[in-house]
Amino acid sequence: MQQINLAEASKNLPELIEAAINGEEIVITKDNHPVVKLTPVSPVEKRWPAKAGSAKGLITVSDDVVKLTPVSPVERRPLFGSAKGLITISDDFDEPLEDFKDYM
Repeated sequence: MQQINLAEASKNLPELIEAAINGEEIVITKDNHPVVKLTPVSPVEKRWPAKAGSAKGLITVSDDVVKLTPVSPVERRPLFGSAKGLITISDDFDEPLEDFKDYM
């Protein structure tokens, strides 16, 4: 365990942080009393973007959607409404996802 006073710690903070990340215990003192201990933050499970597949079954896309054949000859873009009926969204689409229950 390394102890260092506040004045020295403020001068060498990047090095102290690196040492803490590498597993060294760093204690910062003020008036010879320990006041702060530098420890690395344990990795947190990434919450965003949501996990792949967390909305599985909530949105379905027909295999025909890639065809989108009525194309405007002028702009070479799909015409409005050409995907009608090919994409559906389930009734519970806007319900909270299991991945976000900790935030509710």
